[in-house]
Amino acid sequence: MSDPITETTANDCLLVVDDQESNIQVLGTMLGKLGFEILPATDGAQALRRLAVRRPDLILLDVILPGMDGFEICRRIQENPDWRDIPIIFLSAADDKNLIVRALESGGVDYITKPFNRLELISRVRTHLMLKTTRDHLKRLAQDKEELLAMISHHLQNHLASMQMSSQLLLDRVHADGDGKLRLMAGNIHDASNKMRTFVRSFLANAAADHRLTVTLRTINLADAVTRVVGQYGEAARAKEIMLRTNLPAEGAPVLADGAALDQVLDNLISNAIKFSPPGREVLISIQPGPERVECHVQDQGAGLTEEDKRKLFRRYARLSTQPTGGEPSTGLGLSIAKKLALAMKGDLTCASTPGQGATFILRLTAVPSTH
Repeated sequence: MSDPITETTANDCLLVVDDQESNIQVLGTMLGKLGFEILPATDGAQALRRLAVRRPDLILLDVILPGMDGFEICRRIQENPDWRDIPIIFLSAADDKNLIVRALESGGVDYITKPFNRLELISRVRTHLMLKTTRDHLKRLAQDKEELLAMISHHLQNHLASMQMSSQLLLDRVHADGDGKLRLMAGNIHDASNKMRTFVRSFLANAAADHRLTVTLRTINLADAVTRVVGQYGEAARAKEIMLRTNLPAEGAPVLADGAALDQVLDNLISNAIKFSPPGREVLISIQPGPERVECHVQDQGAGLTEEDKRKLFRRYARLSTQPTGGEPSTGLGLSIAKKLALAMKGDLTCASTPGQGATFILRLTAVPSTH
């Protein structure tokens, strides 16, 4: 009877690292018959030189080697961004559980003991090559999706901006002409394009937060950041007859934060407080310094949140029982983004609220001791 395993071909390249040439020959015989290309190396230095010339699809790596052992080789491979995705199967004559755990924790995907069982070896090699192919395919799909979304979003933003500008011009003209029906239609176009543009911006910000969680932390004066963002919302607050009030420490409030991320969190919290407050109310932004944490409270006098609202508050696209009081657009993404950025800055974002009594959002960041 024919052997179906030996009848198939692979065309993948395998780097085999073992100080015993007889072991390399055994592996080469087993795997070479299937069409695998074998790159041999008898020590760590030679293995790294091979990698620099040719990137294999999988590495079979002996644990015990002269000079540089398998764990050190694995560490060096994973430090190189061009190599770190190559699956590594450790080889060893020792069936030691502690050694197996160490091999897997160091970055190996599997562990095979000597002497090799032919069918087991081939099955494991093929499994990890198939998993690598699947990972590579998913990675390419994710990259294609990001590029497509970025392209679509870019074009959408341009067209929506043009639509907003045109509808505003139309609104200005029909206001002068006094045609109520045209004014209503132009207003609907302007509001719809504004909501769509807000959603696109929030969608892009959410995607950026997913991929930009490695923030650069430095010392930032939280009081200065609050003052700057509050200043940007003066006109929006006046339009709704809302008083923006601050209670900030005169000596400032140094915290560890990323400047852009902090501005985005504060922007979201303050704009939300205005958005969900009825006209004629007050929004208070205060800072409470502490020895280890500094808290920034954004307190509104809106409708407050139910227990169900609070459970899903920081989820993406969450729909809450409360609605903006002035017809402003709401995407359900802003608080999800703010939460991610707060956590990325080694801080946190929480909310305290009772229905009918407004809501207080609390941003906590690491305090930086004053040098004075």
